[in-house]
Amino acid sequence: MYDYDLLVVGSANADLVVGVERRPGAGETVLGGDLAVHPGGKGANQAVAAARLSARTALLARVGDDGHGRLLRDSLRSAGVDTAAVLSGGAPTGVALITVDPSGDNSIVVSPGANARLTEGDVRAELLGAARVVSAQLEIPLETVAAVVRALPEGTRFVLNPSPPRPLPDEVLAACDPLVVNEHEARVLLGDGETGDDPAGWARRLLALGPRSVVVTLGAKGALVCDASGVRAVPSVAVAAVDTTGAGDAFTAALAWRLGAGEELPVAAAYAARVGAAAVTRRGAQESYPTAAEVAALGA
Repeated sequence: MYDYDLLVVGSANADLVVGVERRPGAGETVLGGDLAVHPGGKGANQAVAAARLSARTALLARVGDDGHGRLLRDSLRSAGVDTAAVLSGGAPTGVALITVDPSGDNSIVVSPGANARLTEGDVRAELLGAARVVSAQLEIPLETVAAVVRALPEGTRFVLNPSPPRPLPDEVLAACDPLVVNEHEARVLLGDGETGDDPAGWARRLLALGPRSVVVTLGAKGALVCDASGVRAVPSVAVAAVDTTGAGDAFTAALAWRLGAGEELPVAAAYAARVGAAAVTRRGAQESYPTAAEVAALGA
């Protein structure tokens, strides 16, 4: 019935990565290592992560007619992603400027480029209807994400990672199943400085905003899942983190794929946590994503 297990609607960037001993403060200059250029962007990352796990995956995105755009198309195709809906033109390919410190933590600045030109007119109902699950993020215009929600066929599940975070319209929140957030994203969506330090409380409050379910990712501590039945903890796997870039995208992609395969939310989230843990053991984003066999072997 479906051509794809997962359709990702989102960004495609070239990641320009520099290793630093410590990330600079305001007005400070620090020296870093050699520049490395990698294919990235939350949309492309999710698509590659799912395809590496053997999910039938397609990406709806926009890149520039430039070298970075060719890099992204090549990476997507080599991972097995259907690129028929990767559009070209309108602006240069988006770029993410990333610094990574020795602990693996990163800071990222994104220049959207062509991602900002992915419009409501690029959203085609027949493409959405070809997928069991549609996943999106917010490195593309929010209006485009809302257009996806409005065109979503009945029976197709919608997963949203609101990153970078911003307030969401009710129609988008109501479609999320689940809404996937980390601590920073949860605090922004809750809209106040008094959220406290109780992730279970964040999950309940986020669920009250209207999504059908919520997942709060907690890094090395795993995740929390929340729906009408309550809040449940999902453990992760202990690993030595090398680079956290793109790990959240790997988690979301794996979660969306497994939900589309019929797994319950806690089971799918537990698998996604293992995928995210495997990803942080290697440098980079897309090149760090594991195969299904590597996930199965993790911690075995």
